[in-house]
Amino acid sequence: MFLALVGGIIASGFLLWTPDMDRDLLEKKYGQAPSENIFIEGMEIHYRDTGKKAAPALIFIHGFGSSLHTWDDWAIELEKDYRVIRFDLPGFGLTGPDPRSDYSDNRSNAIILALMERLEVPKATVIGNSIGGRIAWYFAANHPQKVHQLVLISPDGFASYGFEYDQAPQVPVVAELLQWSLPLYVLKKNLEPAFANKNNLSLTLLERYYELMLLPGNRRAMIERLRQTVLQDPAPFLSKIEAPTLLLWGAQDALIPVKNADDYMRLIPKVQLQALPNIGHIPQEEGADRNLLYLQDFLKNPSE
Repeated sequence: MFLALVGGIIASGFLLWTPDMDRDLLEKKYGQAPSENIFIEGMEIHYRDTGKKAAPALIFIHGFGSSLHTWDDWAIELEKDYRVIRFDLPGFGLTGPDPRSDYSDNRSNAIILALMERLEVPKATVIGNSIGGRIAWYFAANHPQKVHQLVLISPDGFASYGFEYDQAPQVPVVAELLQWSLPLYVLKKNLEPAFANKNNLSLTLLERYYELMLLPGNRRAMIERLRQTVLQDPAPFLSKIEAPTLLLWGAQDALIPVKNADDYMRLIPKVQLQALPNIGHIPQEEGADRNLLYLQDFLKNPSE
């Protein structure tokens, strides 16, 4: 989505200056209770820890340009039976940029470990969407003792155009424009392909994505995260995942096609696939109620 976003700004033919939004205003709008901040790994992380504290824990990891709010609809239902933990990755949402400017998957894994330790969660079901899916499977492979079950929602991680293994991507210099220009209509055009039905991208949803990208430092962090995305061949990692795994994939995902599920099905030992009809890249935001049923069934019956 990021490179397409840059292309959209260039194609607009002119530069529209887009200033950052005031952090205090964004915190008042998006950081109300049950939001909290926790200092781990040298930075403040925005998170929510809701539901039954003694129940099995679920840890959610959002995708690129998103925030913990992407899980709102699912959290409402899951809180009735589980402990629901979600957080904003560094450079996104209200967490904001990493003081170390480290946006690697190893850094993300260290943050998850520290969060689990501070919240006294010895083991959890880890659920990730898009790059959050990549972070989730990488975590499950490296820390199997910490993962009860694994849910990958349209996960990222295999090589694709512009993203080769063991090398940083070539990010165009013009990407720097995003620090100063982010027209709302350009973001809208680049978010619409994430939905099977573009009408499911509501104005409220679009504004949330847009405004949280305008938190001071987030746009710069997005550029840095992209530059630091050095993919590793997933095969050795996926093959050693011990946790029962569910792949949830929108059948109309235009960003990471459902055919990519074949690689995961081939490599992960205990895995099942649920393709989602008429759903795009973000099932927790499009058709959330019916898609949640598949997740709930897996949480109760992981081996079926």
